Amino acid sequence: ASCTSLHLSYWKAFKLLGFLDVENIPCARDSILYGSLGSVVAGFGHFLFTSRIKRSCDVGVGGFILVTLGCWFHCRYNYAKQRIRERIAREEIKKKILYEGTHLDPERKHNSNSSN
Repeated sequence: ASCTSLHLSYWKAFKLLGFLDVENIPCARDSILYGSLGSVVAGFGHFLFTSRIKRSCDVGVGGFILVTLGCWFHCRYNYAKQRIRERIAREEIKKKILYEGTHLDPERKHNSNSSN
């Protein structure tokens, strides 16, 4: 195996804290990345204003937690809305396939009314 394929397989199998499969859980990757960025921005920004190292680290950890949870809930909410819309669309497509060409077809009723 080449070094590149070994490197890619390592990152594909990456699990955060040994159990959180970041690649296969929707929203996990983006939440962790944005949380990391929020941590750096919050901690470094606090350090620039106060020059207190320990407090800046605490603010960085707090920034990570807040940004990660905020992104997680926002993303999961949108993901759930998208899943609901997809389910409704699938049900409508099934109804369309089931009723197409029968007397229960709403389009057939609409077309017959407009032709009169």
